[in-house]
Amino acid sequence: MGRAEERRARQRGGRRAAPKRSSGGEAGTTAVIEAPAGGGRAAARAAAKGAKGGGKKKKTGIRRFFTWKKILGTFFGLCLLVMGAFVVLYLMIDIPKGNPDATKESNVYEFKNGDLLARTGKGTTAREIVGLDQIPPKVRMTFVAAENKSFYTDPGVDFKGMTRGLINTLSGKGKQGGSTITQQYVKNFYLTSDQTVTRKLRELVISLKLEREKSKDYILAGYINTSYYGRSASGIQAAAQAYYRKDAKELTVAEGAYLAALLQAPSQYDLAVATPTSRKLVMARWNYVLDNMVEMKQLDATKRKQMKFPKLQPPQATPDMAGQTGYLVEAANSELARQLVASGRADDREDAVALIDKGGWTIKLNIDPKKQAALEKAVKQRLTSKLDPKKRKVDAHIQAGAVSVDPKSGKVLAMYGGIDYVKHYQNNATRRDYQPASTFKPVILAAAVDGQAKTQDGDPIAANTLYDGDSRHQVLDNGTKVGFAPPNEDDVNYGDVDVQTAMNKSINSVFAQMGVDVGMEKVMEVAGKLGMDTEGMQAVPAQTLGSMGASPLEMAGIYATLDNHGKKVTPTILASATHRDGPLQMANPIGEQVITREAADTVTSVLTGVVDDGTAKISVRDNPARGGQQVAGKTGTSDENRSAWFTGYTPKLVTSVGLFGEDMSKNGKHVPMYGAAGVERVNGGGFPAQIWATYTFGVMGQKTKFDLETTQGAAVAPTESPSPSPTPSESPSPTPSKSAEASPSKSPEASPSKSPETTPEETPETTPEETPSDGDIDLPPDPKDPQTGD
Repeated sequence: MGRAEERRARQRGGRRAAPKRSSGGEAGTTAVIEAPAGGGRAAARAAAKGAKGGGKKKKTGIRRFFTWKKILGTFFGLCLLVMGAFVVLYLMIDIPKGNPDATKESNVYEFKNGDLLARTGKGTTAREIVGLDQIPPKVRMTFVAAENKSFYTDPGVDFKGMTRGLINTLSGKGKQGGSTITQQYVKNFYLTSDQTVTRKLRELVISLKLEREKSKDYILAGYINTSYYGRSASGIQAAAQAYYRKDAKELTVAEGAYLAALLQAPSQYDLAVATPTSRKLVMARWNYVLDNMVEMKQLDATKRKQMKFPKLQPPQATPDMAGQTGYLVEAANSELARQLVASGRADDREDAVALIDKGGWTIKLNIDPKKQAALEKAVKQRLTSKLDPKKRKVDAHIQAGAVSVDPKSGKVLAMYGGIDYVKHYQNNATRRDYQPASTFKPVILAAAVDGQAKTQDGDPIAANTLYDGDSRHQVLDNGTKVGFAPPNEDDVNYGDVDVQTAMNKSINSVFAQMGVDVGMEKVMEVAGKLGMDTEGMQAVPAQTLGSMGASPLEMAGIYATLDNHGKKVTPTILASATHRDGPLQMANPIGEQVITREAADTVTSVLTGVVDDGTAKISVRDNPARGGQQVAGKTGTSDENRSAWFTGYTPKLVTSVGLFGEDMSKNGKHVPMYGAAGVERVNGGGFPAQIWATYTFGVMGQKTKFDLETTQGAAVAPTESPSPSPTPSESPSPTPSKSAEASPSKSPEASPSKSPETTPEETPETTPEETPSDGDIDLPPDPKDPQTGD
């Protein structure tokens, strides 16, 4: 069409069709675009544009409200709002006057009857401020290496860490690391350890202001002088005296690295009280600090390799904590810290310790003054009065610990922590670094009955089930040797014996096989349910010999749960704890049913046999003060005689007594107790059982009997069996085994059918694993390891 024709068509109001692919039709179809009459080219273009965009849909629903422009606008608006709020906070918050001691209050500790036990807190924490020039330059840098390598170059605030901390606080996930030295100093000296958003924001503002007003050296000196190092020491000068008996200016780099490492967890990293796990952690932390020093070029790599861990001085308690007072206060504080964390009033143990140290608590203990005095008297009468270090060097290494618990309420009624808190800082009642040995065997039986386990031959495991009691009997798992064959004491063969006899005589080979029959995973699971801390423990057959670490408090809780018919008992020394901010809501010491009543009562039934016809009969059964009182219990003596135990109970009282060989001159090294108090070997049926009997029969009151729901009765009478006889070891040794509960004559116990008069004082028993010489508790080799052999 020519231009003239097009012009005429427009003039006539006509229209021109242009082919265009339809947006919705098939290929080849066309859409007609009509130009309004008289609209000309502009109208045609408008019509074409309208047709082109006609396929788009209008935004509907939630998409109308959320666009990229709106989202970005909102984000930048919030940023401006936060910045504005921060500016306001920055202008409003000033650096407060720091004086922690001015707000520190006393803690008051009371006995069960309300009598005053102790008052601690204000003025009891040692602190002496020293200038940075009194701290060797390299020692100062150990704190930088430990906590904040970028301290001298950063702005004093870790914004990433603060953000993470705020998110964790708001979401209830607790505290995580990331604070700079400046922030920690602000928290220590100007604020509190409360895990709140308000406190964190104040910490941020004050840290930024402090960085502007003070030098880095000023802040570092303040941090080192106000941090808490444990042993009631705040500040590096007090810490240097507490751990090394020297001034801060005399500290070496290795010593400074340890003090810097302590700040992460002072209540756990003090080697005088550290668990085996904590020992490994603090050593790793010490190495971490020194390695960072090398990385920061503050320490020569060659000198670093030559450094050895510094020897620590034993702790010294304040005079008002003398005797058992310090042990009771320390145990109460430990329990209070646990309850604070459990209740949510503290984020972790270190925060809880800080809250307790601040003071203001009235703490009532469950300790019964009369029972406490009776327990102390029993230890003195049966043990400490017979120790004479001048005559026998080993007598200086004997430590005793004991805990007495009410199985119906979980209350800790008495506790013996050691000879004197001022002389021996470690609480022997709560320490977990010694093996419980054969006192663990009842746990294996409890797991067997609770799980309705069977022997390799398919027989249900009960008190009258027969086992091979020969020494070094190969433990089998479905007919396959597992590489574990523990010896009995003096390699004695007992032949076929029932479980009751095996418990009475503490026959290792029987319980090693029983553990595999039950399944070691099940055994350790039940141990945890009963109250043992099984974290990190391997479920291997060697654990059947009690080769893990445990405390008298822990063992008392396990046996109290058995006494309470399988209902969980968590021993608690706290009756109440009240702060000016309000009372602490205490957790119930009595929990749920963790094993069946049949299982718990069966174990109790069997353990009455240990007293009446086993390793505790001389000290307990034949005690004239018993007067017909029914008793259940178990002895235990670890390899090389490093520990000896008796944990026993009546229906109303559970008490665990432990004796430990510890050489304080060698940093708490575990040592044998042979010859102590003039006896050839310290056995569980000796001093521990004697202490138990003297205490229990002196405070028990009316005689009681167990109410047992079990088909076993009150202990199954031992079956007749051939008199045991020593058998040569598969691998002959020039010297006999030196382990558990042998009589001085080292002759095996006579057949149960013989009269008590013809039976030696104690039954042979063994726990072959040795406690490591450095005092740490290491698990024995995995029996599946080929190196252990068959």
